[in-house]
Amino acid sequence: MNRRRTILLLMTLVLLLIAGALAWKLSTVEGEPEAPAVAIGGPFRLVDQNGRPVDESVLKGKWSAVFFGFTYCPDVCPGTLQALNAAADHLGRDAGDFQIVFISVDPQRDTPAQMKAYLEGQSLRPGTLGLTGAPEQVAAAAKVYRAFFQKEGEGDGYTMSHTTTAYLMNPRGRFDRPLGYGLTPEQMAEQITRAMRG
Repeated sequence: MNRRRTILLLMTLVLLLIAGALAWKLSTVEGEPEAPAVAIGGPFRLVDQNGRPVDESVLKGKWSAVFFGFTYCPDVCPGTLQALNAAADHLGRDAGDFQIVFISVDPQRDTPAQMKAYLEGQSLRPGTLGLTGAPEQVAAAAKVYRAFFQKEGEGDGYTMSHTTTAYLMNPRGRFDRPLGYGLTPEQMAEQITRAMRG
């Protein structure tokens, strides 16, 4: 008899634990959303291609594709910037609510003047921002975006390994979704439009 009661008690406890877990799961779906496990984005202090100091407030009011790269990049960076530029052309009326933000991970070579010349040479849409700064400022910006970068090689011919994903930030400056490397402009535009439509 005692064994039967013990088994029933254990089964009741297990059922209560399962019911509690389900109730908690439903409350997180129907109530307040859970905070993301890893926050992406945050405060930064850099300078734009005109030498003006900027911070994270440049992301407010528009959808922003934030991309970390460098002007001496042979393929990934120009390809991604051109894809983002072409994606904006597919946004139609929404293109005015979208901006490209290119943050250099090579502050040693990417001065504001270099950033300006590079962006003009890429024929990117008006309003595109090229941001750089002191090495510690660049490192701090990359850190809040969980963006990886590392110098490869020595001398003038060094290159930079870096994250190839662009970060789509909403008009409040909060991360919405990644725009993975290799997406076509049409695929990027579709992702941006979905984000804009909510």
